[in-house]
Amino acid sequence: MSVVSRSTATPGSAAPPPSDAAPSRPRRSRGVTVAGIALRTPYWVLTGSVGLIFLAPLLWTAVASVSPQAGTNQVDGWGFGNYATLASYQAGVWRYLANSAFVSLLTVTLTLLISFLGGYAFARFRFPGRNVLFMLTLAILMVPYATLLIPLYVLLTEVGLQNSLVGVALVLTMFQLPFATFLMRISFEAVPRELDEAAMVDGCSSFTALWRVLLPAVKPGLITVGLFAFLAAWNDFMAPLILINDTERMTLPLAVSNLRGQVQGVVDYGATEAGVVVLALPCIVLFLLLQRHYMRGFMSGALKG
Repeated sequence: MSVVSRSTATPGSAAPPPSDAAPSRPRRSRGVTVAGIALRTPYWVLTGSVGLIFLAPLLWTAVASVSPQAGTNQVDGWGFGNYATLASYQAGVWRYLANSAFVSLLTVTLTLLISFLGGYAFARFRFPGRNVLFMLTLAILMVPYATLLIPLYVLLTEVGLQNSLVGVALVLTMFQLPFATFLMRISFEAVPRELDEAAMVDGCSSFTALWRVLLPAVKPGLITVGLFAFLAAWNDFMAPLILINDTERMTLPLAVSNLRGQVQGVVDYGATEAGVVVLALPCIVLFLLLQRHYMRGFMSGALKG
């Protein structure tokens, strides 16, 4: 057999590799894998540490809300006594949850509607003073939040919306609109104009093209705007503090703040921590459900062109 193989070999052909060289490929791939893990380890350690830094206070609060603490409704063993205190505080936690949900949903609805139309106008139409008007809209971001609450309080009093959840939602919408309009403008600009033109050729009107063609294309931007507006309205404390003076109309952050010193100035940390957990849960669930669209909405303007 060896004679035949030698005779059939052509001159100048490469000799077959020795049998002991075959395991060199797995060794090389193992070396590449180990090197890749070594290079990624600092990234994993850094991101994991940052994640723990942000999660540690929330985890500590969740554990402390069910652990026994002196001066709370949960003094013996683990349980939900602090949540019972929160549920029975003044008008009840369900009333404050309903107030916060109403303010947040109304803020999200108004922010989405106005920023959607405003972003479309700034991105698709050409009119005199367009850029100046857009810069004036963004200039609201440079005004300190607290300095506008007193003038807005006076304005809402004049129109009869003082001590009203609708007035709180209007104020929060105003502060969300600059960023929301900016994000929706870059979302519309990332959509090729050929889509509009093709829809017009097929017989669509401007409104029909906006509703059937552009709305699905900018859905990630809308989800990002809506999530931002909900988180800001749900967790806002300053606007309800200034604009609401009726305990029946308090939002949950304001109720949790008032709950801290309900008996002779003694802070009920257990009930407060339970309120923080109730406040955080909707935000965490929404973010986990919408994080994919949230990231796409932020990247839509960066990937333009």
